[in-house]
Amino acid sequence: MLWQQPSKDDRPSALANQPGGDHYRNRAIQPVEYIHANDLGFLEGCIVKRITRWRDKGGIQDLRKIQHECELLIELEERKADALCLAREMNLPG
Repeated sequence: MLWQQPSKDDRPSALANQPGGDHYRNRAIQPVEYIHANDLGFLEGCIVKRITRWRDKGGIQDLRKIQHECELLIELEERKADALCLAREMNLPG
């Protein structure tokens, strides 16, 4: 059973409803809970979501999407690191 913080008006948790399938509902923790608790970014969240469901939903296509999202994340992080390095070299706030 998923941990749920009691709500003031005892509404059912949005985690109990999954439009479009049940590929997350059988998990000990849903990807959205993990993503939120760890303050992950968009691409990291997509990767967690897809790796959790790939056997039950998207198959190899989900793995290829994960691969692409990892490549995007690496590229964006490298750009960010390069920009920070350049800003330091130019003594600009980064």
